[in-house]
Amino acid sequence: MSSPGSLPLRHFLLALAVVAIWGSNFVVIRLGLNAFPPLLFAALRFSMAVVPAIFFLPRPDVSWRNLAAYGALVGVGQFGLLYLAMGSQISPGLASLVIQTQVFFTLLLAMRITHEPVRGFQWLALGLAACGLAVIASHTDGSTTVLGLGMVLLAAFSWASGNIVGKKAGRVNMLAYVVWSSVFAAPPLLLMSLVFEGPARIGEGLSQAGWGAWAAVAWQAFANTLFGYGLWSWLLSRHAASQIVPMALLVPVFGMSTAAWYLHEPLPAWKLTAAALVLSGLALNLLWPLRPWARNKPAAAA
Repeated sequence: MSSPGSLPLRHFLLALAVVAIWGSNFVVIRLGLNAFPPLLFAALRFSMAVVPAIFFLPRPDVSWRNLAAYGALVGVGQFGLLYLAMGSQISPGLASLVIQTQVFFTLLLAMRITHEPVRGFQWLALGLAACGLAVIASHTDGSTTVLGLGMVLLAAFSWASGNIVGKKAGRVNMLAYVVWSSVFAAPPLLLMSLVFEGPARIGEGLSQAGWGAWAAVAWQAFANTLFGYGLWSWLLSRHAASQIVPMALLVPVFGMSTAAWYLHEPLPAWKLTAAALVLSGLALNLLWPLRPWARNKPAAAA
């Protein structure tokens, strides 16, 4: 593993490419939702992530129960709710920002499991993010509703719960883990689509979808899931997490900027203020423990 400060330019650019893909993916989701109903779109995304990759990646050495829990939480809980919210209840740029609250949900869940107290800087980070969410909630309009905000927060909580399940899996090939867990995401999503969206709406979506809609599905499966997760895991295996993980702060930056550029999503002062508050909270939570005097403390004093 590389030492701090030694991230090669090529690897930095690869990490930047991943967060750019993850951020701009919210625009791709919005384009896909123009053709497919939300639950069907999510089912197609995870189906394409499974086949054909599952035939080339051996099943990770974890229990089926763990894979099923991760697939249900991330596939159905996170993306099912996110796609439903983005269908008509929240704009892509704000969705890319609000979903990052999974960092705080993961923190709180981990603290509850390990019974560790939340430290002062973490309370401040949570407070900053909460203020940003309050700004969003107070400015709901036709493009973003309180329901949409709530659904994305639930999606973030599902993502955080999936993080805890994934942590219990231990050190595994994360790309293989995501692919095999998707086996437990696609079928329930398809079943929910049949029940709640109906065969007629499903048939209409499939028959009328053009190449752009299918490209959106492929981008979700291959660029966002297989390439993104695979490359991110590869980078984490070669460098300290402190060099790679903070770059995830750029995901909502790419999300909001690409939504403004391609979808002409407005960026009024209140939205920029909300983004600054949430991103400040995320940055404080991620970067405070990495300050030089904290890294140099003896392990016994940590």
